[in-house]
Amino acid sequence: MVEQVFRTRGVTKVYETGEQQVHALRGIDLDIAEGEMIVLLGPSGSGKSTLLNILGGLDKASSGEVYFHDRDLSKLSENDLTLYRRHNVGFVFQFYNLIPSLTARENVALVTEISDDPMTPEEALDVVGLAPRLDHFPSQLSGGEQQRVAIARAIAKKPGVLLCDEPTGALDSKTGIKVLSTLTNVNEELGTTTALITHNMDIGNISDRVISFRDGQVVDRRKNKKRLRPEEVHW
Repeated sequence: MVEQVFRTRGVTKVYETGEQQVHALRGIDLDIAEGEMIVLLGPSGSGKSTLLNILGGLDKASSGEVYFHDRDLSKLSENDLTLYRRHNVGFVFQFYNLIPSLTARENVALVTEISDDPMTPEEALDVVGLAPRLDHFPSQLSGGEQQRVAIARAIAKKPGVLLCDEPTGALDSKTGIKVLSTLTNVNEELGTTTALITHNMDIGNISDRVISFRDGQVVDRRKNKKRLRPEEVHW
């Protein structure tokens, strides 16, 4: 049997805003298997990012169980959550968050210098197809290239899990396809368990499964019979 990397049961998240309560998640049950690529699909405000932040140890559930392998993330201290993120999770966001005064190599090195057994920055940038751009600054790179540097930074510490929140949201479709191809290659070649948030239904076709959200709940689960290549997807 394939091992489950994440297992959530009855996960809720409630935010207090003044006297009001906002229910961001309403009882989420979800398993994510090792090596799987899943897409979390749904409109803004449906709970996708909230769940991703909880899985990544950036936030805690209000109630319910959140297991990473056999560890209950909801019971970890802040220090333990920091160590969990550092050693197990790579993050890719819509905005690249690169440091403008550092080259691509130096931006990736920020992660490798605090990791136990990382790739070299050169290796990570080669994985994402940017070996010729090692010494370029972010201002000298296109938006897609900057996002691929961000992916290289995320995978350089060899995380078991890659969590991507709208990684193509700021890109045109042609550039977005290159970024999705990079994420697909990382999943297939390195075996990195990958969860990707999007509001675009077509992008769901590149994954093993699509989990659809609405109003803080899972409303549909779909297993793809065949994963499409990103270049086969149009939006």
